Amino acid sequence: MKDILDIVAFRNRVINAVSGGKALLALFALPEHVLCAVLGDREKRSAETLFAAVEGDEYPSLTPQCPQAHMFEREIAEQYDIAPLGHPWLKPVRFHRPYRAGAKVFAETGPAVCDFFRVEGAEIHEVAVGPVHAGIIEPGHFRFQCYGENVLHLDIALGFQHRGAERALVSNPKRRIFYMETLAGDTTIGHTLAYCRNIESLGGMQISESAEAARAVALELERLANHAGDLGALAGDIGYLPTMSFCGRLRGDFLNMTALLCGSRFGRGLLRGGGLRRPVTKEIADELLSRLIAAEADLKNAVELLWNTPSVLARFENTGVISAENAVALGLAGPCARACGLGIDARKDFPSGIYLKREFEPAVCATGDVYARAMTRWIECRDSIALIKEILPAAVCGPEPEAKPALAPDSLSVSVEEGWRGEICHIARTDARGQLDFYKVVDPSFRNWPGLALAMRGQQISDFPLCNKSFNLSYCGHDL
Repeated sequence: MKDILDIVAFRNRVINAVSGGKALLALFALPEHVLCAVLGDREKRSAETLFAAVEGDEYPSLTPQCPQAHMFEREIAEQYDIAPLGHPWLKPVRFHRPYRAGAKVFAETGPAVCDFFRVEGAEIHEVAVGPVHAGIIEPGHFRFQCYGENVLHLDIALGFQHRGAERALVSNPKRRIFYMETLAGDTTIGHTLAYCRNIESLGGMQISESAEAARAVALELERLANHAGDLGALAGDIGYLPTMSFCGRLRGDFLNMTALLCGSRFGRGLLRGGGLRRPVTKEIADELLSRLIAAEADLKNAVELLWNTPSVLARFENTGVISAENAVALGLAGPCARACGLGIDARKDFPSGIYLKREFEPAVCATGDVYARAMTRWIECRDSIALIKEILPAAVCGPEPEAKPALAPDSLSVSVEEGWRGEICHIARTDARGQLDFYKVVDPSFRNWPGLALAMRGQQISDFPLCNKSFNLSYCGHDL
């Protein structure tokens, strides 16, 4: 661990770094009462970690000057009972027992009570949705403060099924890869790849170029399956059935391509620290390319119907707008950020594997509305297909021999991958014996849920399903 700063110096350095354009990729507490911030420098393609010891059980909150910290600080208070003094809206992020006995920060309300914001007024009414949903979905509670049909404020409460995955994977080494593959079921490749990067860094492993190409193919297929599904679901939310039907089938086609490559439609079974668990034969690559070319033509026909239909554009445009300034302040990631005009993408800013050798240009739109979030997904689909076509011949390889090298002792590793929802940040730490003793995961949904709440301000409450789907965030990825 690097030099530990005092909390004032730590706070000033984080706030100044973020105000200067750096990204707060993670902010969390270590069990020994130390705060850690991971700051990403997109221009230099690097990240740095800062540490600060907390005297007592409180410290001056970063959130008033650095809004990107607000969810992280709430999590720190809930997990380690360290209070950020001056936090503007301190309440639990999830519903679980604190990691420390005798917690005091939320002692008055208890971890299962959530304080909701209320708008007062004779004609104000409240609409509560969930946490029990009519459809098959993870539990989340949405509470709207409305004036007529206009939404003045939306509070989102998640974490009803907190799984404790971060702590479980440290204590159960034999199941770590399986935990990673199920952290967020639709982001198997993204999270597992971030984990593999950390293990390979700590173990000093070198990965073959063919294995890196296969990994990238899997990552882009995962992006294609989810983006195609989202475009169809967006069409379905406004009753536009042609694109909905076609994209629903095409999502299945991309999942089947993932199964061809990985042995599982969910992407499980391919990745492991040191390389691949399955071979990628020439026959697999040829079949995948054939299926990809067919799906490309069908996807183009289905999605371009959206942009050529005035009734679709009327519903997408100017709905759920987020400004670039607010996107920066909240620290939004992935397509949600790029739809606001922010050209951020870990494949360009913090590249690894095959992305190190390519000039990657993120898909960017500027209007920050549902239309921009949909269009960003479509551009990314086209880019992913082009990239897979280019690198697929190089992905042919056999399974790598399983390697279990000793991990560097007393070390910390940070990995950042661009999952289909945005930047995935994993932090791994080893003890003096070279064993993992701490692991932290930041799923992009953790950073993007507040963006959905902001997008609903001033909207009609009937716009919520459309706005919600345009973000399509993960409940389980948030509730690790």
